[in-house]
Amino acid sequence: MAERRFRVPLKNIIDEFSLEAIHLPLDAAKLFIEETEVNRPGLQLSGFYEYFNPERIQIVGKAEFAFLATLEEEVRKERMEMLFAQHVPAIIISRELPYFPEMLDLAQNYEVPLLRSKDSTSAFMAALIAFLNLNLAPRIQRHGVLIEIYGEGVLILGESGVGKSETAIELVKRGHRLVADDAVEIKKVSSISLVGSSPENIRHFMELRGIGIINARRLFGMGAVKLTEKIDMVVELEPWDSEKVYDRMGVDNEYTSILGVKVPYSVIPVKPGRNLAVILEVAAMNNRQKKMGYNAAEELLENLGMNFEKKETVKKWDVY
Repeated sequence: MAERRFRVPLKNIIDEFSLEAIHLPLDAAKLFIEETEVNRPGLQLSGFYEYFNPERIQIVGKAEFAFLATLEEEVRKERMEMLFAQHVPAIIISRELPYFPEMLDLAQNYEVPLLRSKDSTSAFMAALIAFLNLNLAPRIQRHGVLIEIYGEGVLILGESGVGKSETAIELVKRGHRLVADDAVEIKKVSSISLVGSSPENIRHFMELRGIGIINARRLFGMGAVKLTEKIDMVVELEPWDSEKVYDRMGVDNEYTSILGVKVPYSVIPVKPGRNLAVILEVAAMNNRQKKMGYNAAEELLENLGMNFEKKETVKKWDVY
């Protein structure tokens, strides 16, 4: 399946980093960035364009400015015109450095946004790349609940009516924080990290059968909600099946693959009398212990002198 590409309006970048707009060929809300990487065009200003990606934002820092200042005016204009002629999505000058008059002329002629930042080059590039990675990350949306439990992001899955929202409400009352209910937008922000959030139009709202729609932020306060959270584990709730054999030891490691990222995965059977909120609290703490290298089941089996072999299984429930 071909990867779906996302984009972010240039206006969002300008607002996020308080950039000065020296020239904008269009309304910044109608200009879009699609590439997560950025570039410092030092080699390009010297005339080398092999492997150059024109879809990247170009950052002109102190070194580039100093190099341009050493060139004759005609040569400088020629080198900069080669860069602007690539129709890059934006050129950003860092450190509030002054811009050469020909830069503004070329930006107008080639309709390239010319912006300026107060930040140092390295700090600005790092922040911009992080911002682009988050906003342009591959993503999917899944039916479920995402909640932070003791600092662990727990994605709760299960069929409608199994008790996901009711469990989330109990966890919120116990001091944990709701991120998303019903629809969870999952973004792959790195090769090993997933971040979940709620679609903006339903953020903080929850549906409880028999009660209706509630707003968790207004009902429980700002401390009961969170905008985003890393997904550290996935828990699937399912009705108790007396004929099914459930894992009682926890020696084997089971994972699910989301956007190609492995996440610890557990199935918790639901039946009357089980306190799911407490079980999920324990699951979150146990998951943290495992990440720190401790597995209680392994220690118990070693104490009993029993031989065991750990197995790892990966359940793929999405394709990207």
